[in-house]
This record gives sequence, structure tokens and C-alpha cells, in this order.
Amino acid sequence: MPHDLDGLAARLAGAGFVAAEAEADELLAWAAGDVGLLESLVGRRLTGEPLAWITGSVSFCGLEIRVDPGVYVPRGQSVPLARRALERFPTDGVAIDLCTGTGAIAKTLATGRPGARVVASDVDERAVACAAVNGVEVYCGDLFTPLPHPLEGCADVVVGVVPYVPTPVLPLLPRDTLAFESPLSYNGGRDGTEILRRVLTDSPGFLQRGGALLLELGGEQAEALGDDLARLGYVDVIVLLDEDGDVRGIEATLGEPR
Repeated sequence: MPHDLDGLAARLAGAGFVAAEAEADELLAWAAGDVGLLESLVGRRLTGEPLAWITGSVSFCGLEIRVDPGVYVPRGQSVPLARRALERFPTDGVAIDLCTGTGAIAKTLATGRPGARVVASDVDERAVACAAVNGVEVYCGDLFTPLPHPLEGCADVVVGVVPYVPTPVLPLLPRDTLAFESPLSYNGGRDGTEILRRVLTDSPGFLQRGGALLLELGGEQAEALGDDLARLGYVDVIVLLDEDGDVRGIEATLGEPR
């Protein structure tokens, strides 16, 4: 096996990894010259095991986030959502991060607003343990269910990367995704909006009037949720796009009662 950057990158690229050079550089740095360790790390990666599980961490919004095996790996595509949530987050406010996983978004918010309170939830006990190690105030349970009752009506921001992949599309995900990560992190029901709609419905119980709801989603889901947003009293709905113009999320403000 090649032990130099170019040779290792070529091997990873040949196996279909898109960011081959960056991954090769990270694996070489982690092995620190230990050839046997490097071969073990590369072997694991070639099976499709997430790189962050192998190295134990990932960079997110400039922060080093611990990633334990079995826990959903935060993606770069979620960074703009986290940054926008931070923009909407007052210095002394309250934020809720749903389906927090490693706690990457929650930690981003807490780091950016050290005088505020950030709480998070996740149904996966492994994720809850990982987020706690990352310094997040996290509770185990479904969406808002495990959160402290005093938070009701107090949140300035509710943000989440909840499962939104339509069930029929799951087999089309990259081959290594569901071979390692749990379908619970992805499966959003028939059209991918099942959990998104639950969050829309339950968020007004926790958001202050004028508070922001920010959710990652894709495809035609923003349009599909339009009637629900209007019915539930959300206003100023913005569809968040990435650099290629693809839909990546929505931002909505909870309006005054009608």
C-alpha cells in the first residue's frame, strides 16, 4: 500500500471517494508515521466506515467536534443552517437543537453565544452521550418530549437536522451510508416530511413570538410544507439555498396569534 499522500489519495479516489486527497491527508496525519496503523485506518475507510468514526472527530463551523462510532456524522451542508441559526440567536437567548447527533449545531450556538442557553435532544442514547462529551446540555427522547417544561414559550431559536430522506429514496444513498449509520438518522417517511411536519406543529409550544425555526430539508419539501407553515402561524418563510442553488433548508418566524 502506498504511504505517501499522492499514492494514498489515488487509492482512495480509485475506490470512489470524492474528497480523496483531503481524506488521505487526514489519515496520514492521524497515523503519524505508524505504517501498521495507517494500513488499518485505510482498510477501515475502504469498507465505507465514516472517516469521522475512524479519526474520532470532524471540523464543523471551525470547531473540533468529537464523533463516536455509531453516531450520525455532521455534514458540511449543515454549516450554513447553523450559521444562520446563530445570526437569529440573541446573546442572552434560548435555543433548542433537535436531533442533535454529536451536538455540532448546539455547540456552535453555545460557542457563539456564551451568555445564552442552548439545549438539545436526540432519541439515540449514543448520540446523547457523545453530545454531552462535546459540552452540550442534551436530553434523551423524541424531539421536544424530553426537554424541561420551563423552556415552553421561551425559545428564540429552534433548529434541527431531522430525518428528511423519503423512505423510497433510502436505497439510493451512498453505499456506505446505511451500511454504518442508522436509518433513524435519515428516514423521513413516505415523502420525507413526516418528522418535519411534527416539528412544525410542536415548535409553537416552545418558540417565543418572533422566534425562528430553521430546518434542513431538500427537494420539493419546502414547497410541500407551505400550507402547514401558513396554518400554524409562521411568517417570513425563507427557502435556504446552497452555492449550486439547491434547496437546503427553510427559515420561518413564528408570527403573532391571529
